[in-house]
Amino acid sequence: MTKHSAAKRTGSRLDIRHTAGFLGAEVRGIQLRDGLDNETLAHLKSLLSERLVLFFPEQHLSIPELKAFGGQWGTLEVDDSAAHVRSAEDPEVVELKASVGYVADVWHTDLTPMANPPFGSILSMKVLPEAGGDTMWSSQYAAYETLSAPIRDLIDNLTAIHEHPRMSERSEHPVVLVHPDTGRRCLFVNAQYTKRIPQLSQAESDALLRVLFEHSVQPPFTTRRRWSVGDIAIWDNLASQHYVVSDFTGERVIQRVTVKGERVAPLASRYADYKPQWSTLSSRKDAEAIGKK
Repeated sequence: MTKHSAAKRTGSRLDIRHTAGFLGAEVRGIQLRDGLDNETLAHLKSLLSERLVLFFPEQHLSIPELKAFGGQWGTLEVDDSAAHVRSAEDPEVVELKASVGYVADVWHTDLTPMANPPFGSILSMKVLPEAGGDTMWSSQYAAYETLSAPIRDLIDNLTAIHEHPRMSERSEHPVVLVHPDTGRRCLFVNAQYTKRIPQLSQAESDALLRVLFEHSVQPPFTTRRRWSVGDIAIWDNLASQHYVVSDFTGERVIQRVTVKGERVAPLASRYADYKPQWSTLSSRKDAEAIGKK
């Protein structure tokens, strides 16, 4: 029994069950629409720090109730890139609809081109297809900690450029993030937003990022949620990645609020940005990439 196997809340006990080895916990015995007392909120924050994603079945929250729950975790925000998917009922809520796969089906951490990416996201499952449409999460603590020591030594001193055509912000973050709440190191690159490591040549950057992208989402690091309508999930956006399995046909609708994060602390790398020293086959590609930095 772990330290988070059970907890008291107004005389009852929370039923907490881990969903996978490295991350994920399902929490029963609580009605989120009733609000959280300070003791329960502190307990759930500690549990989230440990398990990275929490699932609350059969909650069926309205938009005001979803926002109230999200507001207990921090300040809510909606970035400019989500303007086209804001809920008609409330612009602070993102509503994502799909009728056939191909939605969020790239492993990613939300909105890393921002200088202060979100601390967390909270999802409410509203409509589901008959089958499919699961979501997966991957622990970036496990991803970092299972790398070999020489690779960890290298990437501890590298940064990466994060950008996306739909986003106005473009940021340079450490490849390895020291989590502001836990102090643990986690891998902080993702295939959707991370484009280049400026201390390396383009060819070296592409090769290393490909290794990190593939390593970071290995099956042992993941948990997978088979949704039911009414489920609520909250996840630590800094220490995890997520992915929607595009295997469904039929309407799938989620509502989501995002909790504002702190600015990611910059890294003073001991390596200077790469500059081509002589003509190589990739020199033009390097020059183009450096020109965009």
